[in-house]
Amino acid sequence: MIPQEIIKTKRNGGSLSQAEIKQFVKGLTDDSFSEGQVASLAMAIYLNGMSVDEIVTLTLAMRDSGTVLNWQGKLNGPVVDKHSTGGVGDKVTLMLAPMVAACGAFMPSIAGRGLGHTGGTVDKLETIPGYSCTQSLEKISQLLPKLGCVIVGQSSQLAPADRRLYAIRDVTATVESIPLITASILSKKLSEGLDALVMDVKIGNGAIMRTVNDASALANSIVNVANGAGVSTRALLTDMNQILGATAGNALEVMETLDYLTGKYREPRLHQVTLELGANMLMLGGLYQDKASAIKALEHSLSSGKAAEIFARMVSALGGPADLIEKPQQYLALAPVVQDVVASADGYVSYQDTVALGMAVVRLGGGRSHPSQQIDPAVGFSQIVAAGTQVRQGDVLARVHAANRDAAQVAGAEYLAALRINAVQQPAFPLLHHTIG
Repeated sequence: MIPQEIIKTKRNGGSLSQAEIKQFVKGLTDDSFSEGQVASLAMAIYLNGMSVDEIVTLTLAMRDSGTVLNWQGKLNGPVVDKHSTGGVGDKVTLMLAPMVAACGAFMPSIAGRGLGHTGGTVDKLETIPGYSCTQSLEKISQLLPKLGCVIVGQSSQLAPADRRLYAIRDVTATVESIPLITASILSKKLSEGLDALVMDVKIGNGAIMRTVNDASALANSIVNVANGAGVSTRALLTDMNQILGATAGNALEVMETLDYLTGKYREPRLHQVTLELGANMLMLGGLYQDKASAIKALEHSLSSGKAAEIFARMVSALGGPADLIEKPQQYLALAPVVQDVVASADGYVSYQDTVALGMAVVRLGGGRSHPSQQIDPAVGFSQIVAAGTQVRQGDVLARVHAANRDAAQVAGAEYLAALRINAVQQPAFPLLHHTIG
């Protein structure tokens, strides 16, 4: 059938058959659907939605447009991964991968770069000198059995149909379509050959999904489609009404990761989210039957030093320095200007616009306003005070790391504009809203 007929069916609110969806995905990869036709169908899906069965078919067809990793008979444990919908300061993947690996799972995480106000796992890892996120599927297949975890960038061999569809969605105002978000996320994750997946769907003023209802709709879609595609999946809805952890910025977040793994400092909210996600990964993977025992195993991976050891081995195997954990200051970039952001009054801190803090990192040079832009790995914020903290006038709220004093001044002003200091403590947002699946 011709593309126009497929577009018309969805434009008129109809359901697409498996054959129609597979033809559309084929058209994405062999260019038999023009840019205009892809855009038209994306808009029709945005306006009229898709059933779970339609999204399952779309997801699997996009997954199968490239290579699907197969671990059958190669590993002696479950293959698991997690995915976050994005926020500011979210470095959980860096910590969680070696932790679940230490507990007997295998995590081949295909990560992305920063997008808009959200930081990217690949950008963080590439602040480590020599670390290469560009690896062949053959190299990933060789390393995962030895290391237990491998965090790399997206390969052109995995879900190539998604790259073209996403690029068109980006310029046609159809990015927010839940069916298309679901298929985009899952086509890449399912190409990893997973047994289990845990989603971290962020909610709040630093997230794409601002409300519990919107986040729940996306989480339900992802869980239903992934389970329908044969991968055990659960979604946790977690808070993003403030920066996650004590840092935002690439090298600063790697440093916080190293401090976390070695026990020098574990910010409480970040630690709780990491344990919750990890415990669900281990339970879905069949390694533990209850959350308490899974959390105990994860905590032992930290206290024994095994998670830190696995992270160090992964860094070395992917081209980074073998002694990063022992000598981080020797390798991680430092900004020439570090300036305190101080409270202008007494009271309790609350963050009103966490997206603005993410964009402040971007404007410092820690993110991209266009794809070819180079990132300054050293810039960002550290020593971030958590929401609800009581402060006195002049107390440090955060530290700006910048390339020069003018940039530091601007970023400091942006930081202050994104928060409020209230006379009374505001009700805290729940860190974990609820779990789906």
